[in-house]
Amino acid sequence: MMGKANPTDSEEDEKDDSEIVFCGGRNGSSFISFFSTFFSGFKQNWSSFHNMLNIPSQSFPAPSSQQRVSPSAQSGRNKVSLKPGHSLMDWIRFAKSGKDLTGLRGRLIEVTQEELQKHNKREDCWTCIRGMVYNVTPYMDYHPGGEEELMKAAGIDGTDLFDQVHRWVNYESMLKECLVGRMTTKAATASKAIILPSSPTGLAPPAAGPPPPNKDSQPRYDWFQTDATVHLAVYTKRKIPSSGCVTVDLKMGILRLEVLLGKLSYMIHLDLAHEVEENVSVHTAFSVGKIQVTINKKTRGQWTSLGQPLEFHNTFLCKKNRGPFYRDCTLVSKMEVTHNTHVFRLQLPGGTVMHVAVGKHVYLKAIIEGTEIVRPYTPVDQNLVPVSSPSSHESDLYLMIKIYPNGVFTPYLNSLQMGENISVSGPEGTFSLRLLRDVTHLYLLAGGTGFTPMVRLISLALREVDTIRTTKLLFFNKQEEDILWRCQLDDLAANDERFQVEHILSEPSASWTGRKGRVDETLLNDLLIRPHGSKCYVGVCGPSAFTEQTLGLLKQLCFSEEECHAFKG
Repeated sequence: MMGKANPTDSEEDEKDDSEIVFCGGRNGSSFISFFSTFFSGFKQNWSSFHNMLNIPSQSFPAPSSQQRVSPSAQSGRNKVSLKPGHSLMDWIRFAKSGKDLTGLRGRLIEVTQEELQKHNKREDCWTCIRGMVYNVTPYMDYHPGGEEELMKAAGIDGTDLFDQVHRWVNYESMLKECLVGRMTTKAATASKAIILPSSPTGLAPPAAGPPPPNKDSQPRYDWFQTDATVHLAVYTKRKIPSSGCVTVDLKMGILRLEVLLGKLSYMIHLDLAHEVEENVSVHTAFSVGKIQVTINKKTRGQWTSLGQPLEFHNTFLCKKNRGPFYRDCTLVSKMEVTHNTHVFRLQLPGGTVMHVAVGKHVYLKAIIEGTEIVRPYTPVDQNLVPVSSPSSHESDLYLMIKIYPNGVFTPYLNSLQMGENISVSGPEGTFSLRLLRDVTHLYLLAGGTGFTPMVRLISLALREVDTIRTTKLLFFNKQEEDILWRCQLDDLAANDERFQVEHILSEPSASWTGRKGRVDETLLNDLLIRPHGSKCYVGVCGPSAFTEQTLGLLKQLCFSEEECHAFKG
């Protein structure tokens, strides 16, 4: 449960341009942060050799876990200084320069295990992922973690290491010019899905009445209609959360419905039989696990079938094996929070119903200089404590994002004009509100915009979780001007005795009278109090080094893995 978090903000070079920090980590997962540079978009030149190499098709890798970095000395960092001209964008341009990055003059070869193992030196470094071999030697000087970390993957198959932390990343885009060929001994395999029995033949309307008793725990669906509407009913056969477990997308007659059930995902994917209006309503009976989707027909009348099944229709599989699905959202407003941070308000398309549950994040995706770049962000509410409880069908997303002038993604995002679109995924992440059951003391440790997952947690703890007697935020920033929503935080602490906030600055002005320094054992020991008979829970989010160092300190203070969670985005 003590997951790891992506870089989230308080160090300017980590969220965007140098988010691809290749740092050490437990279980060898350090290899993976290398691949966080390699985002999807591998379009050109792929099909020409795809058939030649006979590569099995597979779904886009889905998020499964989070970036792991190890604590280093005092600062917790494990980076090296890059030479000028060796940023992520410099690598993208260099890879597109037309130079031979494989040493094979454009040839693609089949690589044996023995051959792969020979290429394990600094000046000759090959590695393999999903059955494909890449020459990563040219990337050595561009790698923020240094060659030592990259060499941990030299001459070996790194697929398992990659899958531990960054399966959502499509590495082919950035490594396509480094492709040597295919491994002869091991081919990539597609994710295995549970194919469920279909609804009645031809997707025709089922007989009226409740679903028949079934001990099988796998979800099922039925449908019924009136002259004006179509109703799709999903029976999950278990209690479901009050919000955040259902995402529906309807566009050009294609219906995609995904239900998140813990670590599992159930999907309906159909090309509907007739034209429909692109608006959807969703009603959920949480206690019995029933979800009903209502769609309006464009033309009144009776349908003889619901439609044709599409890829992954009626499947039930691990969420981590389900690729993220993106829809275009529209930027409708941008509000300044600090000198370098804004809240971006994104409007979902009319045919989408999506609510991102507390503790979950989304991915934003854009094509930048011909390369597909993806970043995780956690939605916040419009204010720290909303005037009213947010609707489970809130149509807009609010994302608090720091802009890095020399970054790759955030300058692009900041350049969007009102009315322009950006691709947004569905909810991702492993956090569950069940983790807060019977908790009496909630401690939230945030570095920079690692504050974003805490925003809605604070509101939830004060409004809806009766057992939580104390919610304390430890907010780490560089200077006073970097503190997000400071007035709202201080006002809340003054007006609600259950909430406390401690601001800790690493580079304070001479006039600062609050706490100074960085996260360390003494500070945590002073502020994380365990009253007798209490049940504590700790949430952590921030730059990777901050997150890993903090988790290590919590362990030293005898907080168990079950009592801690690191957020992503």
